[in-house]
Amino acid sequence: MPVTTTATTPLPIRSPATGWPAVVTVMLGIFVIVTTEILPIGLLTSIGAGFTVSDGTAGLTMTMPGLLAAVSAPLVTAATARVDRRLMLCVFTALLALANLLAAAAPSYWLVLTSRVLVGITIGGFWPIATGLVQRLVPPASVGRATAVVFSAVPLGSVLGVPAGTLIGDLAGWRTAFLVMGALTVGVLVMLLLLVPPLPPIEVTRLSVLRGLIRGAGTRFALLLTFLVVLAHFGAYTYVTPFLQRVTHVGDGAITAFLLVYGGAGILGTFLGGSWVARWPQAVLGFAAGLIAAATLLLPVLGHRPADAPALLIVWGIAYGAVPVASQTWFSKAAPDAPEAASVLFTASFQATISIGALLGGAVLDRTSPSMVMALGGCTAVLTALAVGARSGRSRSRNPYGA
Repeated sequence: MPVTTTATTPLPIRSPATGWPAVVTVMLGIFVIVTTEILPIGLLTSIGAGFTVSDGTAGLTMTMPGLLAAVSAPLVTAATARVDRRLMLCVFTALLALANLLAAAAPSYWLVLTSRVLVGITIGGFWPIATGLVQRLVPPASVGRATAVVFSAVPLGSVLGVPAGTLIGDLAGWRTAFLVMGALTVGVLVMLLLLVPPLPPIEVTRLSVLRGLIRGAGTRFALLLTFLVVLAHFGAYTYVTPFLQRVTHVGDGAITAFLLVYGGAGILGTFLGGSWVARWPQAVLGFAAGLIAAATLLLPVLGHRPADAPALLIVWGIAYGAVPVASQTWFSKAAPDAPEAASVLFTASFQATISIGALLGGAVLDRTSPSMVMALGGCTAVLTALAVGARSGRSRSRNPYGA
């Protein structure tokens, strides 16, 4: 059953001179959000040591943002649907700056977790709004290119943000890394105020629209696949630093380099996945899940050698780089009449699973070993690949000549 939203104003088309600075600013907003969210991955052991908590407990810094983002995405989008979109982007960016500065100054671990709650609310509010704005900032012919620019912030957060934050943490302490992120976020806030035009809402996404989407079989299968593949990835990748320290036995400088290699591979995977996903979304997601399974299952076997671990991280990075674009494309195809609502569901499911994956991975790590965390992540990725394969097989049996 088609799902509709309520139009309130005509869709404005802006000139490239006005639109592209705004597009880049929105991209930078997503960049600081992504970097802030996954920054603890490279600083996990330092944060834990600073408050005398285990690596698994420190992993709650990854659990909290995803949990709050999953809850806030539908609620905030519905509650602020009639508010100027630039104003909301500025409010959430200011909240992110506050979260980073609070983490940098926190005298106790519970205040760090409080700051991560603010990060989650920011993700749930900023992301669905930002992803729906591109077509309002540039002419129709440039929408595809502008969308690619905005979503390039996701792998850039891994290739630049996390390794740079890890390096700053190694040189000046983990608090300094959050302080620098706070300063960068304030800079993005200024750019939003100066370069993004007023953006009155053009559609209203109600909670009833989201409930209607969930009833669709395609949406439910997209939710299942997103849950499995993101659980596999973040259940393992959140604790890649303890793995490299305890199993590969490399120092902090090498870990930073390894994360940089992983991030670079992620950018490659994003562009490769983006070029193929429009024609073969199932194949892209299934192949990515298979590569994640191979990398995580082989790490406990081969990852004890510093020469082999980076190669497996490259495979892992390429694979995961294709996951967000493939997953979001699947959601979009399942709900072509309600793009903002589909973006809300994508954000909520993705972030909820990041939270669950980090929580479960931390529990396994505290009770077993980093190698077991990798192995369980690999087994979950295998389930994703099998689910995609079964779905593709049923599709071919219904239409053996393709569709």
